[in-house]
Amino acid sequence: MIVYLTIIAMLLTLTLLVGLIRVIIGPSESDRMLACQLFGTAGVALTILLAVVQQQATLLNLALVLALLAPLTLIVFVKSRRGSK
Repeated sequence: MIVYLTIIAMLLTLTLLVGLIRVIIGPSESDRMLACQLFGTAGVALTILLAVVQQQATLLNLALVLALLAPLTLIVFVKSRRGSK
């Protein structure tokens, strides 16, 4: 089972690297923000995988807190874009 979790972790890390490219060369601010949301989602998934592998409930709680905080960045981004127009 650890082999499968390792493969999943590598795929999530690869997804983060592709998202980092989008953050760097993204044509618009919205593309960059969506890539940052990808970081939040993949970060939560990686933290959950780490919690399962290490069997620590504290890491699972951390993943849940990150999952709640990640959409707040999108809300702030949308409100700031609405106010600037």
